[in-house]
Amino acid sequence: MIYDITPPITLKLAVWPGDTPPSRELLCDIARGDNITLSTLRATVHLGAHADGPNHYGKDAPAINERSLDYYLGPCQVMRVDVARATRITPDILPCEVTTSRVLFATGTYPDPQNWNTDFAALSVELIDFLHSRGVITVGIDTPSVDLFESKDLPAHKAILRCDMSILEGLVLKGVPEGTYEFIALPLPLVGFDASPVRAVLRPM
Repeated sequence: MIYDITPPITLKLAVWPGDTPPSRELLCDIARGDNITLSTLRATVHLGAHADGPNHYGKDAPAINERSLDYYLGPCQVMRVDVARATRITPDILPCEVTTSRVLFATGTYPDPQNWNTDFAALSVELIDFLHSRGVITVGIDTPSVDLFESKDLPAHKAILRCDMSILEGLVLKGVPEGTYEFIALPLPLVGFDASPVRAVLRPM
């Protein structure tokens, strides 16, 4: 059994306000008589389920192609947290012990990837430090950002940079039971880029 936790990439997929939404240009099309169908995709690299490169939030930090694939492949834990909208997850509300080095948080505060809402939940610095102390190297969330929508100083991003952890955002965790899984969400080796879309999946251990 495989849980696909990646939102479909369609023209309706919401992106961060001001970022580049997905669009498709058909260069050739069998339906109009061409011998092949050939497309061009134009979109932000922070598209749907994606991995942030540290250079997205840190000066002179590594690009996404410089990150070890170990961050994005291996055992992970899905936690469903009861968190209010537009607030940050703190260690005291975690429903169970951290048991793996990769943790994905299901908040339910960004329910529809095609309809943007600004009041999604995010991660606290205290939570990042707590996870780091327990050996967590990768943190993921079912919202567009590990920081709140209105945040400009990006404290969660900066804490993750300080702890040399990796970020996955935009995951779809609705319907995924809590528990431990094999996690696969490999970014493309986009040289110099600040993020990469991923095809994120979970397989029960």
